[in-house]
Amino acid sequence: MRANKHISKKKKWPKVLLAIIGLFIIGGATYGYTIYNSLNDAVETMHTPIDREKSDKRENEIKFKNKDPFSVLLLGVDERENDTGRSDSMIVLTVNPEHQSVKMLSIPRDTLTEIIGKGIKDKINHAYAFGGVGMSMDTVENLLDIPIDYYVQINMDGFEDIVNSVGGVTVNNDLNFSYQGYNFPEGELTLSGKEALAFSRMRKEDPRGDFGRQLRQREVIQGVIQEGASLSSLWNFDNIFKALGNNVKTNLTFEEMVDIQKHYKAASKDIEQIQIENGSGTKIDGIYYYVIPDEELSSIQETLKNHMETK
Repeated sequence: MRANKHISKKKKWPKVLLAIIGLFIIGGATYGYTIYNSLNDAVETMHTPIDREKSDKRENEIKFKNKDPFSVLLLGVDERENDTGRSDSMIVLTVNPEHQSVKMLSIPRDTLTEIIGKGIKDKINHAYAFGGVGMSMDTVENLLDIPIDYYVQINMDGFEDIVNSVGGVTVNNDLNFSYQGYNFPEGELTLSGKEALAFSRMRKEDPRGDFGRQLRQREVIQGVIQEGASLSSLWNFDNIFKALGNNVKTNLTFEEMVDIQKHYKAASKDIEQIQIENGSGTKIDGIYYYVIPDEELSSIQETLKNHMETK
């Protein structure tokens, strides 16, 4: 396991959750009552509670005002017509304001693990197809042996609308490739919504596989946040909130987002990416799986558990 890549607040902000919490509440302070109401309406649309029993790994209820550590599962979902879809990307964030840090773990979608509630071992991204967000949270919780408190789900097809709502994004591309009719040379690129979606989805032509795709997804999200935080985008807040409301779901309420923004700012200054390095691909009955060695998994579990403890 490698856990040595630190990201400053200025450069990166972990995925859609903190973009919603930070970026748009900052915008709310700029525009006051009107933008506050628009944000509130968008979050009300996004707010989607799930029927899930309290985790036996969580002893006490989280109180944001007490700055309790918490975790979030970020799901990028590829939703298809007449199909439940698959979780195209799965990222776990643990947030600890006392440690003033966030840890971010990307889980390869082909990871072989027990699907909680299904009673079988399968690819971890199939949990969403079998049982939606709840089964995904339970399965990730079992894999990592930590409580998974919240989720943020984004419809990857609708991500195009989010990119367009901020006027496109600028990314740094480290791999020359073509995908879905678009050419992506190395270097700094400015992408439209359609281009950004293709850029973030390519996997098979990248020698790094899922890890390369995860890197490009973070580049696109970083671009969305940077563009959304610019003064020019604040004039377009209505379209931005509409795009978020149509394509993002979360069990966080508006009040909880405000509390996180208020009490957890310090945590965003130190964001550490934990990367699974020692896993290997294998075929079982002709199907490809990604297998994480027990020693590697135990190390990851211990790192995340320690991060969710108070000093």
